[in-house]
Amino acid sequence: MIRKIGVILLGLVFLGSMAWTPVFDPVQAEVRKPTADADYARTKLSKGGIFKASYTSEPDAVPVNRLISWKLKVETPDGRAVKDAEITLSGDMPEHGHGLPTQPRVTKNNNDGTYVVEGIKFSMTGWWTMTFTIKANGKTDSVTFNLQLK
Repeated sequence: MIRKIGVILLGLVFLGSMAWTPVFDPVQAEVRKPTADADYARTKLSKGGIFKASYTSEPDAVPVNRLISWKLKVETPDGRAVKDAEITLSGDMPEHGHGLPTQPRVTKNNNDGTYVVEGIKFSMTGWWTMTFTIKANGKTDSVTFNLQLK
């Protein structure tokens, strides 16, 4: 009898905990799709036009499920190297509502306007965005690159 009561109580505790467990609701998740004219260029002006940024990937064809590094080149719009920038970044998969499985970061400043970004890993094919926030010379701006991985 005591065993049955214990099993019933355990079951009630389990059911009670399930009631408080959040459930993923795709209807509530913000899902965005790339526009037909999405810009997949590897060189872009920042949102406010303060910086021009470009990236190269190692390897050049961006792979899925593999750690890679990028070189990010930061310049003024007229082409002068931005040598002492503070750069943070984030990756996002807008159609799925999640980011990168890693936390990439700038690991080296080459003092010529190029910065090494390591720890990038795209976990699946599809549309990704990489946003870099750049602080330099008392100004802050961001640039977002679109990628379509196959």
